[in-house]
Amino acid sequence: MGTRSSLLCLAFLFCYACATPVSVEHFSSASEDCPIILHYLSLNCFSAAGLDLFQGDILLPTSQRNALRNDTYRWTFPVPYILSDSLDLNAKGVILQAFEMFRLKSCVDFKPYEGEASYIFFRKESGCWSMVGDLKNGQNLSIGAGCDTKAIVEHEILHALGFYHEQSRMDRDDYVTIWWDEILTGREHNFNKYDDGYITDLNTPYDYESVMHYAPFSFNKNESIPTITTKIPAFNDIIGQRLDFSTIDLERLNRMYNCTSTHTFLDQCSFEYENICGMIQSTTDDLDWVHQQSSPTGEQDHTLSGHCTGCKQTVILSAFLTNAGYFMYFNTNSGNAEEVAVLESRILYPRRTQQCLQFFYKMSGSSSDKLVIWLKEDDGTGNVRKMRKIETFQADGDHDWKIAHVTLNAQKKFRYLFQGLKGDPSSSSGGIIIDDVTLTETPCPTAVWVVRNFSQILENASSNVIQSPRFYSPEGYAYGVSLYPHSTVSGYTRVAFHLCSGENDAVLEWPALSRQAMLTVLDQDPDVLQRMSASRSFTTSIDHTSSKCCLPAEMVKMKGREGRGQHGAHSWTTLASLSSLDVFLFVNQNSCLPKFI
Repeated sequence: MGTRSSLLCLAFLFCYACATPVSVEHFSSASEDCPIILHYLSLNCFSAAGLDLFQGDILLPTSQRNALRNDTYRWTFPVPYILSDSLDLNAKGVILQAFEMFRLKSCVDFKPYEGEASYIFFRKESGCWSMVGDLKNGQNLSIGAGCDTKAIVEHEILHALGFYHEQSRMDRDDYVTIWWDEILTGREHNFNKYDDGYITDLNTPYDYESVMHYAPFSFNKNESIPTITTKIPAFNDIIGQRLDFSTIDLERLNRMYNCTSTHTFLDQCSFEYENICGMIQSTTDDLDWVHQQSSPTGEQDHTLSGHCTGCKQTVILSAFLTNAGYFMYFNTNSGNAEEVAVLESRILYPRRTQQCLQFFYKMSGSSSDKLVIWLKEDDGTGNVRKMRKIETFQADGDHDWKIAHVTLNAQKKFRYLFQGLKGDPSSSSGGIIIDDVTLTETPCPTAVWVVRNFSQILENASSNVIQSPRFYSPEGYAYGVSLYPHSTVSGYTRVAFHLCSGENDAVLEWPALSRQAMLTVLDQDPDVLQRMSASRSFTTSIDHTSSKCCLPAEMVKMKGREGRGQHGAHSWTTLASLSSLDVFLFVNQNSCLPKFI
């Protein structure tokens, strides 16, 4: 995936999670806290573990250092796993989240351990480290203090699946410079490179965006001088990203394991091609949806909207090519009220019992226009014709793009339908637009917060805290988010999550312990498989204290129910770097989408 540019529009997704992981009896470990900047793997801390770690976070038997080349070290899926009781509760939840990303984007799968010879034993030791490949007799993988983020867990699992670090490639000197004099004495071996008889790149290009790449200041003597820099300067802010898999990470993973499909991806369409992804126009409605191209003087496609043309990056989205930028449009400014147009997906076959339909939509016509989502399922005879109305979106006078998440719960083969319903044509000057549709067999977020005009907010150095609306978890707990555009750490945006007073407080259980909140700043790439969203999570615990920058114990007490009194907060000072917001599609149409799960 090339470097991507965009205007800033943030989308936050919020999720509420509960898990029952497989565990064994507690294994004690005397580990020290190893503070890390959340975007980067703090390799300097790993040496404190007292382990003979290869390349900083790889624990290798002396007889095995070529798993990537040797097919005998390949896993058979699903990979059995054990979650040790020594793991922090939040780490267990993050590991399960990482499993879901592998299932969504590859053919890799995991299962609870049932006595197999090969398995991964996730435990809390000093730092984050893994062995490489399937060793055939069970192996440890450490998610230590400060390691419980989705991308770091993905990084360590990729080691276990057979991958080394990106800068170990034999051709790395064509792409990066290693500053040997700036490396800590005795740590130079972590920057060794290996010929293609030792490791292989699987015939893929060098990847600055790889989640397996070292950060610029890895094993550095001087905190202000890097040990590794890129030949193309724009990528100095990219290497070491700890957001998610890069496109090339996934290409290599899927090549290594001959993946031809994933486990939880069902459908996706950005409407860039004439066949509109196999969708069909209904034969029983009044009108058709129109496959329409963006126009400088008319409606704009969501895939392209908001992207800047003067950004510092030298590589831009291929979608900017001529003749790109299509969407589906239902004109509501002519004809008769109550006329409808129905667009149906192709027939889909679920493997799970829950699906999440995500799409972007804009309603620029009458305030009485409606967009209705339907599910058409197998009626038991093999015919897909049993209809169920799922959700209705009512126009509200806001003509900006919005994001929608709709839970389908299909049990048998099905289609999903978009029904446009014309309100009052005499008061309409536009219509209904849909674009960038994704269907996955994963839970939908419990809340979404869109921050508009985020580019302008970032440009204002004095921008103050921005408060989200009040949201409710499925259990009924009220919570909110505070966004600090300029963190106390230069170059970062800070986000704080907090419980607050709500209408259900009198009947809820307090303290609110062992609840995991996950916050995602959404990469709005139309291809869900290429998204590199920034995610952080924490799990409430009575042990959290404000002195550790975690959730204060006061959150467990009621402090009054007036207004939006907060019961405590957990903040991520380095959730998203401003450089990553500039490079990836976190911001689109000048709004920001935080997703709370």
